[in-house]
Amino acid sequence: MAADRGDYAVRWRERAACLRVDDPDLFFPIGTSGLTLTQVDEAKAVCHRCPVEEQCLNWALYVGHVEGIWGGTTESERRAMRRRGLCRTGETVTSAA
Repeated sequence: MAADRGDYAVRWRERAACLRVDDPDLFFPIGTSGLTLTQVDEAKAVCHRCPVEEQCLNWALYVGHVEGIWGGTTESERRAMRRRGLCRTGETVTSAA
């Protein structure tokens, strides 16, 4: 069973929309203002069209500190979600707000 779970962990990533983006750096913005905000919005737009957005977000919350945009959220948004208790081991995230 563990192998099945591991296979699933890899398979959702293979379906990710970000794999088909020309510039993977889009998901790793540097800074917090100006053109960086546009980059964040563009990355989130890709995430919101992605069939595995929820799995991606759950993975990022579970792992903890991961840089960049994952599951349509920034690092600071995920920190806030964890503080609000939206990250629980073995459960899925029910809100991305």
